[in-house]
Amino acid sequence: QVQLVESGGGLVQAGGSLRLSCVASGINFRRIFIINAMGWYRQAPGKQRELVAAATSGGRTNYADSVKGRFTLSRDNAKNTLYLQMNSLEPEDTAVYYCNVNSSYGSHWGQGTQVTVSS
Repeated sequence: QVQLVESGGGLVQAGGSLRLSCVASGINFRRIFIINAMGWYRQAPGKQRELVAAATSGGRTNYADSVKGRFTLSRDNAKNTLYLQMNSLEPEDTAVYYCNVNSSYGSHWGQGTQVTVSS
């Protein structure tokens, strides 16, 4: 069973930084042939869940236009962990952030971590 556990959210002032982590169990990040994509999504109150950043098995990383140049997606295969480095945070980045791994076993989501950016 694949499980994803996010951490690293919190309250930060505008202009600040946070790094989110997503630790996966039940799936091995080194087994790239079964992973289609992995990334981060977010959902603000009253809004739909949206893509923040995702890396595909083909090696491409896609970022939402609103976070390009500020957020960076990375992974540590040895630790089975996905990261999202968020710099120059803005109040509009306030949301619950979810980790997602899309694999041959299905699409898996974490429980989410709250990020709140104060102005």
